[in-house]
Amino acid sequence: MSLIVSLMLFFGNIKSAEVLPGLIQKGKASFYSKKFNGRKTYYGERVDAKALEGAHRSLPLNTLVEVTNLDNQRSVIVRINDRGPFSKGRVIDLTHAAANALGMVSKGIANVSLRVVNKSRAVALNPSVFNTPIAYQSRLEPAL
Repeated sequence: MSLIVSLMLFFGNIKSAEVLPGLIQKGKASFYSKKFNGRKTYYGERVDAKALEGAHRSLPLNTLVEVTNLDNQRSVIVRINDRGPFSKGRVIDLTHAAANALGMVSKGIANVSLRVVNKSRAVALNPSVFNTPIAYQSRLEPAL
């Protein structure tokens, strides 16, 4: 019993949600199927296939992540607004718009790298500002 409590205390102090700008993770990405469009995310938002958003297991809500397709070097910046993916070996689920920007729609899965660009709470006030790549990219500054 004390071993379990000790482990809970030890792992309770690890803050996986506290991310540093520039954190890099590599793995496979997939994207939401059309049946998820309009459904609620873990945080209560509606999935919008036209928005540049994604799901990650541990990054905080509204974290901005640059996702790079390692096969063609195309990149897109997405806002984390959901939990997942729950398929083994995948590090991020993307909306259809983000997958299209990465050129991975025809394959369904791509090898990607993730880099945290910025952790911003301002995005939560008006997430619709980031629905188009042009509006999205101009508001970003690399976090140093």
